[in-house]
Amino acid sequence: METPTPPPKECHPFVAGDCCSGTAFGALENFIKGTDPFADASKGDDLLPAGTEDYIHIRIQQRNGRKTLTTVQGIADDYDKKKLVKAFKKKFACNGTVIEHPEYGEVIQLQGDQRKNICQFLIEIGLAKDDQLKVHGF
Repeated sequence: METPTPPPKECHPFVAGDCCSGTAFGALENFIKGTDPFADASKGDDLLPAGTEDYIHIRIQQRNGRKTLTTVQGIADDYDKKKLVKAFKKKFACNGTVIEHPEYGEVIQLQGDQRKNICQFLIEIGLAKDDQLKVHGF
């Protein structure tokens, strides 16, 4: 009497592909603006992470009572900020938008205190290194 071997267990059966092998949001190439996913990958036109000489500033602003806003400024224009906001909203379960600031250009705004989450996410996908992130706030 042989016991049948169970099929390999999937960690998330409703997610296509191997969902836990890396980031759930894919590679950094998914956030680069104006790239063709079917283009020849051997061209070697590699983009450096966001602002190799500049910093990405992550700030928190107090709203009413306990409500706060987190703003992210300094992400290079090569990256599609709307796709980043979509990934932030999905991963952090908060609302967010891209606003046009007269001095800083496009700034990402998220509801709640998401400073730690944003830092971890940007490092995880390879968009920034730890020494490129400046976290401000109380």
